[in-house]
This record gives sequence, structure tokens and C-alpha cells, in this order.
Amino acid sequence: MFADLAADPQAMVGSELGQAWLSSGRNPLAFIRRLEQIITPHVSRFLTELVNACQGAECIIYSPLAIPAWHLGEAFGIPTIYAPLVPAWRTRTLSHPLVPHLPIPLGPVNAAYNRLSHLAVEQTAWQMFRTIANRWRVETLGLAPLSRFGPSRAIIERGAPILHGFSRHVVPRPRDWPNWACVTGYWFLDRPVDWTPPARVIDFLRDGPPPVYIGLGSMANGDPARFTEMALAALRRSGQRGMLLSGWAGLGQADLPDEVCLIDDVPHDWLFPQMAAVVHHGGAGTTAAGLRAGRPTVILPFFADQPFWGQRVHRLGVGPPPIMQRDVTVANLSSAIRRATTDGEMARLAAVLGARIRVEDGVGNAVSMLEKSIH
Repeated sequence: MFADLAADPQAMVGSELGQAWLSSGRNPLAFIRRLEQIITPHVSRFLTELVNACQGAECIIYSPLAIPAWHLGEAFGIPTIYAPLVPAWRTRTLSHPLVPHLPIPLGPVNAAYNRLSHLAVEQTAWQMFRTIANRWRVETLGLAPLSRFGPSRAIIERGAPILHGFSRHVVPRPRDWPNWACVTGYWFLDRPVDWTPPARVIDFLRDGPPPVYIGLGSMANGDPARFTEMALAALRRSGQRGMLLSGWAGLGQADLPDEVCLIDDVPHDWLFPQMAAVVHHGGAGTTAAGLRAGRPTVILPFFADQPFWGQRVHRLGVGPPPIMQRDVTVANLSSAIRRATTDGEMARLAAVLGARIRVEDGVGNAVSMLEKSIH
């Protein structure tokens, strides 16, 4: 069973505070502080809805944005399974996805930095919400307050599995993770069996070579008209046709040339395999879909884990270096598109990676691990 919460993410992201949040880039302190500003007015209702949603459950599976669900597992005496789409447990192998990695390999220095980055993000988030969380634990859940160090020790002692929903071919499982920190493979939700593509999209695909997909998904760009103009100019300069996703950013609200098709809500599993390359914001789900399709990827990150996925894509050789949203220009975007559509080795590596991802059964692996932890 899924529990839907009443908050409106699109309105939050599109607000003035939401736009400031998107501009936090790779600054984890700014990211967490602005997230706190956004969600604080909704905390009371959010916590009440969490309690109501979890009544009678035999297990709680929760995402990073529903962290308080962990406390409900303690209150109700049921398993709680953390299900992040990014590497979410401490390791010496990788820095926390919100924190930039050290650009120069320095052995022990890198290892210490990586582990400390996880501890720093974990403690920053806990200290910001500690007072609210402990008051809720005592007054609503009837639990003792946690120490200044937060729930980490209890998580370790419980040993409940953390199910990481990404591919080991994209992010290898760190060797220093405990055995309950699992990498299952991606969790894809493919199109309904009765879905049919719009006729105009089919006609566009048939009328020329594979286009380049450009979309910002759930990211609300502060100036969609400007980004649309840059995207069109970059396609024109690189000699490519385009498939432009309107999305939350509202792209494409202008006269478009015949070489560009505007779409909204077309399933990635159908669309991406027909593209020459995919250009997007670097959300975990969109990145996964593009990699599974075996297409070169250009990532234009806003914030949070998006730069992390951009760097992973580049290190794997399946895309050019990421370009932060604030740094996007017609020149660097057209150059990235040109490389993604003409680099034969990049295309080969993307195809090989896509084939490896397609034979994984991330959902099946996750379900199997869940069943073992519950029964």
C-alpha cells in the first residue's frame, strides 16, 4: 500500500523559497537549511498524516523525504525499511551525494573526507530537526527523546536493511558497507500495457533521424523562456532535431521550429530508446531511465544528488561532464550535445551499460529482501 501525503511538491518547488532551494547547488548546508524553511510550515500536518498512514501496517518502507517514518517503526514495533535512490550509508569509498568529491585522489585523505562527509550531512540534518523530532517522539509517540547524536546508533543496532535502488554497474556497492546495506538494482515503473503514444509524436519520430531529448522533469526553472531559447539554439548549432519536455518548468511556451517536438508526460521506457541522446536535470529516476535505454546522457544539475549523478555518468564514459544549471550557455550545451551524438566510444559504452542494466531485476531483488526482513 502506498500512502499519499497532502503536500504539493510542484507548488513548493515553484515558490520563491523553492527557487532558492534549487539554487543551493552543491552546498549541503544551504540545501538542508532551505529545505527546513520550505517544510517547517507543513511539519505538524505532515507528521499527523504519517501516523495515520502507518496505522495497522506490518512494515514501513520510506524514502529520504519521509525520514520521520523511522520513529514510527519504533513506536509501532514493526520493521522500517529505508529505500533511498542514492548511496545513503557511510563509506570511505564515496562522498555523500550532497557533497562534492575531492577532485584529486589522495588515498587516506579521500577515505577520511568521504566518511566525514556522510557524518556531517547526517548530523547537520539531525541537529536542525532534533527539537521538533524529539518533541514529537515524546508528546505523540510516547517514546524517549534521542540523544544529540540522533538515531544512527539505533539504526546500526537494529540492522534493518537499507535498500538502495540503483544499479551496481553505475555505483558499485562499497566494500565497507555492512551486509544490511544492499544494492538491489533500479526500480523501474514502466508504462501501462494499454498506453499508446500520441500520433503526432510517432509522426515526428518517423520524419527524420533520432532526436535529442531535452527536459528538466520536476525542476521548475526560474526562467523557462530563456532556457527554451538556449535549448533551441543549442540544437540548431549542433545540427540535431529535438524532443522538448514541457514538465514543471513549462518549457517550450513559444513558437517551435519543425525540427522540435513539444511533449508532456511520455513514458521514458518508450521514448528514450528512440533518442540519439538524452539531456536532463540528473534526477535519479530520469538518469536511470536514460542509462537503461543505452543512450549517451548530458546532465544539467540544479542541486542535491543531481551533480553526483552527472559525475557518475561522466566517469562511466557515457556522457560529457555535467554542466550546472547556472552555468548553461548555448555554447557549452551545444558542445555537449554534439559530443553525445557523435562520440562513437561514448555511444558504445552507453549501449553496453544499458544492456547490463536491462538484465537486472531491481524490483524482484528488493521484494525478496523485504520478504526476508519481514518474515
